[in-house]
Amino acid sequence: GFGKAVYPMHPNAILHEVQQLYSVSDRLDSLAEQDPLVSDALITISGSVRNSATLLEVLVAMKMAPIPGFQQVPDFLEAVWELGFEGSARRLVVENNIQE
Repeated sequence: GFGKAVYPMHPNAILHEVQQLYSVSDRLDSLAEQDPLVSDALITISGSVRNSATLLEVLVAMKMAPIPGFQQVPDFLEAVWELGFEGSARRLVVENNIQE
């Protein structure tokens, strides 16, 4: 099961994966430009990967130890996270410059 870790994970471990996901998203966007037959599907998948990366960033900002460069997460963003509004979470992350 999922219990509390004896040694908590460092936020940078997740943030490294976030950067990897953003890179995958960028590569998929690039591939979409090369083949019109699969362009729409690749753009959709790229957006989904990018949204997942953003949600991981929000998770780190809200649930893990404070990280230099991250500002305190506003209460309304936590409410958005709990309601599961992924698109709204991304917009709020950008608007509040939580980490970009």
